[in-house]
Amino acid sequence: MSNVLAQRGRLSAYKLVGLQAVAAIVTSILFFVMWGALFGLSALAGGLIAVLPNFVFATLAFSHAGASASRKVVLSFFFGEAVKLLLTIALFALAFGVFNAEFLPLFFTYALSLVVPWTAPLYVKQN
Repeated sequence: MSNVLAQRGRLSAYKLVGLQAVAAIVTSILFFVMWGALFGLSALAGGLIAVLPNFVFATLAFSHAGASASRKVVLSFFFGEAVKLLLTIALFALAFGVFNAEFLPLFFTYALSLVVPWTAPLYVKQN
């Protein structure tokens, strides 16, 4: 039973991460078409900075479920959040330090990708 709960939670989280990825890709394409390759790649980097850590968090956080594994559930959420934060910092450092990304498209796409899960109930039906 608890494995089923973990799978259902992980599937729901993966759907939200997928919506984030779609928003990031569409935004990156728009930046590419409107302002060129550097802006498009910077926007794509911003989307990846939002999507990749959330995917890792979803994988780690929903590895356990059920009342009998409540300690494992809490620890997996804390560990997932810590890894997500460290990965986000590392990806920002990589984007600005090595890639020399443009500030505006990177942060716009990053922020947009973070807002997608908050607005998901407006356009995604939950079972």
